[in-house]
Amino acid sequence: MKLFIASDHAAFNEKQSLFEHLKKNHEIVDLGTHSAESTHYPEWAKKLVEKVREEKAFGILLCGSGIGVCMTANRYSGIRAALCRDEDDAKMTRLHNDANVLCLSGRKTPVELLRKITDVFLATPFEGGRHQTRIDQFNSLGE
Repeated sequence: MKLFIASDHAAFNEKQSLFEHLKKNHEIVDLGTHSAESTHYPEWAKKLVEKVREEKAFGILLCGSGIGVCMTANRYSGIRAALCRDEDDAKMTRLHNDANVLCLSGRKTPVELLRKITDVFLATPFEGGRHQTRIDQFNSLGE
């Protein structure tokens, strides 16, 4: 599975660790940032969202809280970004919301839990059915 990953400086180390974990079983592209030097999370969210939409892939965004990248990503049509704090959040957002961007907190979530959340997110299929109706309604809100 092809994935894109990006973070700001606040989650740089966590992104690096998650990248190493995921590259074992996935084709993963690190879009940056590439150091812990201060940077702005909207830049990285935009870069990732453009790739996710272009290649119809999954994305993983991290920042200090996960909130900023999630808010930024959800500004774009076709993106359903979800901030996940545990494995159940990851499972439910895939099952019911067909999320295509996983947002994570580098400062609040231990690395081992980040790995578990990501693994669940990537392994869980969208349930469809009545949930597709809701996704269609959601997608029409900006029209």
